Amino acid sequence: MKIIDTNLEGVKVIEPAVFGDNRGWFMETHSYSKLKEAGIDLNFVQDNQSFSAAKGTLRGLHYQLNPKAQTKLVRCTKGSIFDVAVDIRKGSPTFGKWYGIELSAENKKQLLVPRGFAHGFMTVTEDVEVQYKVDNDYAPDCDRGIIWNDSTIGVQWPMDIEPILSEKDQNAPSLEEAEINFFYEEK
Repeated sequence: MKIIDTNLEGVKVIEPAVFGDNRGWFMETHSYSKLKEAGIDLNFVQDNQSFSAAKGTLRGLHYQLNPKAQTKLVRCTKGSIFDVAVDIRKGSPTFGKWYGIELSAENKKQLLVPRGFAHGFMTVTEDVEVQYKVDNDYAPDCDRGIIWNDSTIGVQWPMDIEPILSEKDQNAPSLEEAEINFFYEEK
C-alpha cells in the first residue's frame, strides 16, 4: 500500500498493492494496521455505495458538521470519477483550496478525505459505482453542502458541461454563506 500526500494537509491518495495472475487480481482495499503504521488511525463505522447512471452526474460538495463530522475513504469500483476534496477549516493556510484526482475501477486509487474538508465527485463515464468508508454515522441534522461551482473555490471539473445535480446540490450555499464549524489546528 502506497500513501501519497497531496497539496492539502491530511488529504491522501492511497494506492493499494494489486497482485494479479492469469486468473485476475487481488488487493486489500483497507488495512487498519497499515494505515495506522502510516500515522492514520481511523475506526471506520459505516460503508456507503452510490450508483450514477449518467456521465456528468455531480454529487457534492458535501460534509457533516461537528460533532458528527466524517473522514471518508473513497474509491470507484465501476467506471471513473473526478474526486474532489476542499479545505473548509477556518484559519487554514489552504482554506478554500481544492485537490482533485481521477479514481477509477481501473486505477484502483483511493482518496482519504479528512474531517474539515468538503467532498464531491463528477462521473466521467456512464454506470459508475462509488464506495466509501466513513468514521462517523450519517447524521441528517449535521449534513451540509457547498455549491459545486463556487467561484472562490474554482474547482476545475473535467467536463465543460452542465452537470446532473440533485435539488439539494443545486441549492447549496456558497463557501462564504455555508455553515462551517471546523477550525485549523497547527501541528
